[in-house]
Amino acid sequence: MYISELILEGFRGFKNKQNIEFHEGINVIIGHNNSGKTTVIKALELLFGEKSNKQLSIDDFNKKVKIDELKEKPPYITISAKLKESNDEDEYSDDLVTVSTWLTKINKPYEALITYKFFLPDKELDDYIQAMNNIDSIDIQDYWYEIEYNFLRKYTYKVYVGNPEHQNVLESETIKKFDFQFLSAIRDVERDMFSGRNSLLKEVIDFFIDYEVKINTELTVESKKQEIKKRRREFTNDAKGLIEKLQNRMESGKKHMLKYAEETGASLDSLKPSFDGRILDTELYSALKLVVENETGIRLPASQNGLGYNNLIYISLLLAKMQKNASGEYLGSNAKVFSMLAIEEPEAHLHPNMQYKFLKFLSKNKENKVRQIFITTHSTNITAAVDLDNIIVLYKSNGEFKIAYPGKVFDDSDDDKASKNYIQRFLDVTKADIFFAKSVIFVEGISEQLLIPEFAKILNCNLIDSQVSIVNIGGRYFEHFLKLFDTTKSDYAIRKKVACLTDLDPVKRKKEDNSRWIKAFPFELNNDDDRYEYKDYSNNIIDLYPSENIEAFIKAYSQKKGESCTFEYDIVLSNPTLQALVTKSVSNSDEIKDMMSALESGENLDSLIGKIRNGDFKNLVEKELKSKDMDDNLKMAHLIAARYLKSIQKGIVAQELAYIISENYNKITSGEKGFDFIIPNYIEEAIKWICQE
Repeated sequence: MYISELILEGFRGFKNKQNIEFHEGINVIIGHNNSGKTTVIKALELLFGEKSNKQLSIDDFNKKVKIDELKEKPPYITISAKLKESNDEDEYSDDLVTVSTWLTKINKPYEALITYKFFLPDKELDDYIQAMNNIDSIDIQDYWYEIEYNFLRKYTYKVYVGNPEHQNVLESETIKKFDFQFLSAIRDVERDMFSGRNSLLKEVIDFFIDYEVKINTELTVESKKQEIKKRRREFTNDAKGLIEKLQNRMESGKKHMLKYAEETGASLDSLKPSFDGRILDTELYSALKLVVENETGIRLPASQNGLGYNNLIYISLLLAKMQKNASGEYLGSNAKVFSMLAIEEPEAHLHPNMQYKFLKFLSKNKENKVRQIFITTHSTNITAAVDLDNIIVLYKSNGEFKIAYPGKVFDDSDDDKASKNYIQRFLDVTKADIFFAKSVIFVEGISEQLLIPEFAKILNCNLIDSQVSIVNIGGRYFEHFLKLFDTTKSDYAIRKKVACLTDLDPVKRKKEDNSRWIKAFPFELNNDDDRYEYKDYSNNIIDLYPSENIEAFIKAYSQKKGESCTFEYDIVLSNPTLQALVTKSVSNSDEIKDMMSALESGENLDSLIGKIRNGDFKNLVEKELKSKDMDDNLKMAHLIAARYLKSIQKGIVAQELAYIISENYNKITSGEKGFDFIIPNYIEEAIKWICQE
């Protein structure tokens, strides 16, 4: 059995009925601040937390209602959880017995339902309607004040099982079979952990003392009990010697300590105070203190550990406690049947490497008896540590909470399986940010990743404030990632703005032998050479997600077809005389700067070509560019851009350009001569669109 769905209505940010789907094992719930993550955990606690406070406050209602709605009927909160039979569950399992009165479907796989409802009783409705309609205000807060101060105390809650219309109330003994443990982001682990006086450590010690006897499968239950009793008797007998030694050491001092008893009258009727006692093993728990020991044997109090380390120890003790709670042999009929662990923001106390290791432990460890785990997080490390199928994304769209399931956007086709596997391998710590960002810019390489933030600053678009993440996918693998966000193809996809910056990369090939396609400069395309066939672009993403589609949430931006080819080419094509672009790592820098100066001073194409040393590139431009039907100034810009592209190592030059732009930001934005930088059109359009609300 496992919790397969949580249904929320009217609870905090969830106004209309929303279904959140879970699966067995680990469920990692991610999203922005105030996207509903804590609400989900609170809802589970209201349903399954045996000792949780089920009376809610005014702020637990969804406040996105109109005055007319409040006048018509009082607000209410409904939370339901659907439990479903596991694939490998026994036919008459303890799970089924536990929820037998909760069933809404008896055929395999069975389904059960538990519902929490917080509402104003019917007998209060007339007073409520009258009070609401007596308020003469257009400020909705006045109506909420009325509810809070005059009606909230009259609200009640009920927990129903099965079909809620039948109003079968939950039996308190049944919910005791569920063990819901919640670790909030703000917690005091020292309070519960460091010595045997504390309840958590005491419970764990009590369960694991004589553990080798308790798990010995060769012994009967009765034999185990007798062996443990024997050990306790032996311990008590051994302790008698300690007590006697203490008595002997106190013999003389006792007379002086207690002599005042006679003088105060405490020795009436021949009764005199004295000392006696015995030590049980359970009474010595308080003498045990949790310590840490290094490889040299030095022991230190656990209180001297860092907070993160102690949180890991605390969680391990909690898992041990849950194992104890689920032990039928130890607790008999009081044992828990279904255990849940909810952890809020484990990254608040854990180093990134510890986050990763912790999640891997929870994923693989089957001994802890925890049936389902729910984790809320902002951590890309944790998100990267789990499978796509474990991730649930909460986000806001048009002011409403939405739920997405990255693992479910892929079907069983070979193509989707390949995409899913690719993304799973790709989701390292940095790339997992695609789930947290409000919107995403996918780029092909390091050059765009480094330079786009600098371009955004020039355009006065703050990518950080707009919560835009730039993700370098290392090639043209857009189609894999866009499946996560394409809501037109999957209801499980994440609806957010996604801009793809891709190069046209035009190509050509010889017709006669059907040879492979090779890269081509834009001025080589569609020339009067019947031996070749050409393509203006080699990436169909720009056709699948055109930037001209006004309503689309996914758009692909690229250079203008037939007029450019790559990111770097277009930067120089837009700035053919800007010598600041020729950084120290650009080869042929003298040639390029000479050509830029010649273009700026009004020299002709032949003059610029003459500045290039003899070779294949010079032969190419003399043949292809000179004969092109194109304005001469534009031909010279293409010549400089092509020479630049042939002279760079992209990553190194991009780093240098990013530094130059950053250092000269004021000069660029003021249009100072020598820094009159023009951002290519398609990049400017992409940045402005992604930053728009």
